Amino acid sequence: MSDSAVFELVCGAQSYDWGKLGKDGSKVSHFAQGLPKFEYDAEKPYAELWMGTHPSCPSTLLKSGQDLKKYLSEHPELLGEKVVDKFGQDLPFLFKVLAIRKALSIQAHPDKELAKRLHEEKPDVYKDPNHKPEMAVALTDFSGFCGFRPPSQIASFLSSVPEFSTVIGSSASSSFTSKFSSSSSPSEEDKKQGLQEMFSALMKADDELVKSQVEKLLSRLSGGVEGIEKEEKELIETLNKDFPGDVGIFCTFVLNIVRLKPGEAVFLKANEPHAYLDGDIMECMATSDNVVRAGLTPKLRDVPTLTTMLTYTSSPPSEQILPPVSFRSTKHTTLYDPPIDEFSVLLTVLKEGESEKFEGIEGPSILIFTELDGGKGQARLGDEKIEREGQVFFVGAGKEITIEAKKGRVVAYRAFVEASSEEK
Repeated sequence: MSDSAVFELVCGAQSYDWGKLGKDGSKVSHFAQGLPKFEYDAEKPYAELWMGTHPSCPSTLLKSGQDLKKYLSEHPELLGEKVVDKFGQDLPFLFKVLAIRKALSIQAHPDKELAKRLHEEKPDVYKDPNHKPEMAVALTDFSGFCGFRPPSQIASFLSSVPEFSTVIGSSASSSFTSKFSSSSSPSEEDKKQGLQEMFSALMKADDELVKSQVEKLLSRLSGGVEGIEKEEKELIETLNKDFPGDVGIFCTFVLNIVRLKPGEAVFLKANEPHAYLDGDIMECMATSDNVVRAGLTPKLRDVPTLTTMLTYTSSPPSEQILPPVSFRSTKHTTLYDPPIDEFSVLLTVLKEGESEKFEGIEGPSILIFTELDGGKGQARLGDEKIEREGQVFFVGAGKEITIEAKKGRVVAYRAFVEASSEEK
């Protein structure tokens, strides 16, 4: 084993336009303010804190300044033999904090087979051949698009919102509403085919037509529209303020609006449409940059790929939630365990005076302290004294650790991987 199996990391803060401003309480800027060389600007958007080995923003060791990826390649025992055998001498996951001020793009992530093909065909756009399943756990109240609404709900909107029907096209709209009215009983295959035809017509609609119908819809919304609830009305107005006349505004009628309270989670499977709308979250994903976008973004849109790659399954918002389960012999820790191999996430919540002892995990992990009694608390991680929110540590494979709440409430998130999913 290397000199230390537990060590503090310096992580990088990314500034993107959609991030929360420092003055507005971005968790990213709050957590980054204790980092060396970090320069805080209250007017700057702080969107993401990256914890891991991704070359776009690699973490380094606090004491030595050494690149984490290089250090792990020199000390593969920190990853564990099973993890090295399965994933190689690197972390298979990337852990992040996101602070979302305005919507991220309507997007989906390819599965491994599609990712490989896209990388071969368009390596300048899709820069690696890996899939990118990801999970979000809310730090604050959070909202996002996640998966398709049941077709009967979409049919109801097509009937009550003429602007939506016009963008889809009268023929496609009539066909969809006749097949998926509340009284119909379509097969799953019919639902998938209908969703694909409807969504493809929406995303391929003429830009000028979309803009004109958004303007009409907004004009009507000011006086109240039957069939559109307050949350949809407010979302449409917000999306148009940030992305005027964008086709993604009509996704309000197509995709589930999922709202999370702190500690609730969603898992975003491959080939499923989604978009983060607002809030602060912990996010964990397989190490990949592959994103296929088609709305609410200034970046490259790949509508043909997105509309053909999706699974077109549908379900209510409640089915998008990933419930936590108990974790081994712990008393104050819950496990978010998505159905993939690359990562799982632990949430530990301690009251003052409580502690949690963890047996060694057969793989590497990254741990961040997200709450120390509103910034006034103290904790310990083994021999390490924790005095600020946002401190991040690497924990090597097999290392037993103990977290103690010395003063006030303590909250910590820990992303980890083990080579055998049955052992999670």
